[in-house]
Amino acid sequence: MKYYLTVAFFVATTLVGFSQAKNFIDQPYLETTAKVDSLVKPDRIYLSILIQEKEDRNKTSVESQEQLLADVLENLNIDLKKQLKIEDLASNYKKYFLKKKSVLKSKAYELVVYDGLTASQVLIHLEAQGISNVRLTKTEYSKTEALKLILRSKAILKAKAQANALITPLEQQLGKAIFISDKYYTNSYNPRNGQMRMAYAVDMKLEAPIDIEFSDIKIESEVMVRFSIN
Repeated sequence: MKYYLTVAFFVATTLVGFSQAKNFIDQPYLETTAKVDSLVKPDRIYLSILIQEKEDRNKTSVESQEQLLADVLENLNIDLKKQLKIEDLASNYKKYFLKKKSVLKSKAYELVVYDGLTASQVLIHLEAQGISNVRLTKTEYSKTEALKLILRSKAILKAKAQANALITPLEQQLGKAIFISDKYYTNSYNPRNGQMRMAYAVDMKLEAPIDIEFSDIKIESEVMVRFSIN
């Protein structure tokens, strides 16, 4: 007896679930998609710096160049503990242009700075010390997550306004949202663009570097909403 009761209960539960799904699909609804975006200035600029020891007449050890690197960055008020870290050399080594000399030792670092002027100062002052293998790897906006929430809210409001504009001429009323999905897009710096270089005159004063302009980062939110129709 218990066996048949269990089967009956299972069948009844399945039918209720199917009925609820069918009711959701069959009820009249309106589907609309809305996009909103914002352009922001990158405030996290990541530079990859390679220092190397070569087998030549004026060979300078990696350790000596490390000290030069530290001195340059500290003179630019860069916090070495927070902004500089050692990179994974194995995955980054081949990305640099190296002269045809034997490399004895090398070390790669990742440096983060917060504006284009500082990036420019780093380039010029490191070049003056013979450290020229510097690459721009990526740019970021530090408040991206907070901005994404704002854009999602704006996209939802836009979707609702679009839905109301469509439903009003039909003399019907917009009901509750019964389905929502969202997507997020960003177009930060593409490292395949190559090395960051800056042309400057030989006699340019180091105290007056060029303020490098980085492209704005476009952050976009897209939502798709289904509203029931009353």
